[in-house]
Amino acid sequence: MTREGFIEGRRCAPMRLGRVLILGLGASGRAMVDYCLPLVGERVEALAIAAGARTDASEAFAAQAAAAGAHVAFGDDAVAELVAALPVREQNPAFDICVPSPGIPQSSALYASGAATSAETVSEVEFAWRESAADSRWAAVTGTNGKTTVASLVAHLMREAGTRAAAVGNIGDTCIAAVAAGRTDVYVAEVSSYQLASTRQFAPNAAALLNITSDHLHWHGTFEAYRDAKLKLLANLADIPGSVAVLDATNDIVRAEVRRLRALGDERGFAYVPLGTAEGLAGDMRARCGSHNAAFIAADDTLTVALGGREHALVRADELLIEGAHNAGNALAAAACALALGADEASVARGLRTFAPLEHRIEPCGSVAGVTCVNDSKATNVDATLKALASFPGTGVIALLGGDDKGTDLAPLVEAAHAHTRAVVCFGEAGSRFSEAFSGSVSEDFSVLRAAHLEDAFDAALAAARPGDVVLLSPACASFDEFGSFEERGRVFKALVAQRAARAEG
Repeated sequence: MTREGFIEGRRCAPMRLGRVLILGLGASGRAMVDYCLPLVGERVEALAIAAGARTDASEAFAAQAAAAGAHVAFGDDAVAELVAALPVREQNPAFDICVPSPGIPQSSALYASGAATSAETVSEVEFAWRESAADSRWAAVTGTNGKTTVASLVAHLMREAGTRAAAVGNIGDTCIAAVAAGRTDVYVAEVSSYQLASTRQFAPNAAALLNITSDHLHWHGTFEAYRDAKLKLLANLADIPGSVAVLDATNDIVRAEVRRLRALGDERGFAYVPLGTAEGLAGDMRARCGSHNAAFIAADDTLTVALGGREHALVRADELLIEGAHNAGNALAAAACALALGADEASVARGLRTFAPLEHRIEPCGSVAGVTCVNDSKATNVDATLKALASFPGTGVIALLGGDDKGTDLAPLVEAAHAHTRAVVCFGEAGSRFSEAFSGSVSEDFSVLRAAHLEDAFDAALAAARPGDVVLLSPACASFDEFGSFEERGRVFKALVAQRAARAEG
């Protein structure tokens, strides 16, 4: 059905976007500019860019955008400058839509001024979803940890099923760039709490809500605000016929949402698949509380998804190429999403067997003198590191911990390190606090080493390692004390592994 004022064949794209305000020139901001600039004079009345702080890169991009017809301003007063530069409108507000970059907190002055002068404020993810083809399908994945693996795996499974699928959002192309390219039928979006906080109508066909643990409090202010942003992923699923939510019921916060949805009954308006139970991934929520659907690891170690009255026995957990119990959970979540999107059982099973580890996520990256080295630089919080530490049973592990300290509780990390490692090396800005957390717990079977930087930490770990051990970079911290990103930290670690391996062979 065609709605008046909207483009036929798209989800929710108005014929006239009016005045568009873009906040920030990160990856999503630049992609939004690239999408909107060709529409100026047609669907876009005026394109305004509040570019944020000046950098060489942002100034160069802004200059090109201004030459092509955009209005650009920098600094905290950018929005006010842009409003003043545009012709006065008889009606308020000054802009029809504001699209903020996800790195701009809602508590910031720039976000507040943009929202105050705009009829609506939505994330780039939602803008892209609105502009996408009406017959396209969307999966969206969020959670504190595991998002990238699950989103990448869903896209892999859908490609195995013969669809034009792509992982977008925080991995791959931005959502709007992928929509503009027009080469994708199934968009699998990794979406952060930052992006979800600015959604209004966004409703994927399949939504995966993974674990929710404390993170990004500097952006959201409180854990409750962070949690509620994640839960917005489910807010509009009832608007999409046949939509399915996949929910990690092993996580306390998400399991509470499972209970809430169950209580709604038919009023809920969409199906949901609980992943495991409070007892773990082996739990079948159908038996536990009468759920219609469930995803679990059966007694014979087979990943199993029960959906829509059919039970799909897929692959054994030990057939997966991705290591660790948490990755078995990630695989279950991805399989449930793919089946909900229409993939056949055989394709899903085949894709699960062939999906390889992602870079910086428990990524084997070589060996030095018989010591296996693993890059898990993406583990920027304690919860992610706990999962990594448990991924090498029966192996001597020496873990590299530290970096840019998030100030989180380290008690669970200390307990897990004692259970799963022979030694830890604490390094970087967080090194002192981490080593203090382990004080008094050194023994013949467990040692704590200290290093200033990643390279020193790696060398200390190699010196303490024995052939057959694993040196695991899983820092439980951000990277910004020494590196520009967790990706840079991971690449440097892999380069160190290659250098030390060559030296050992020489």
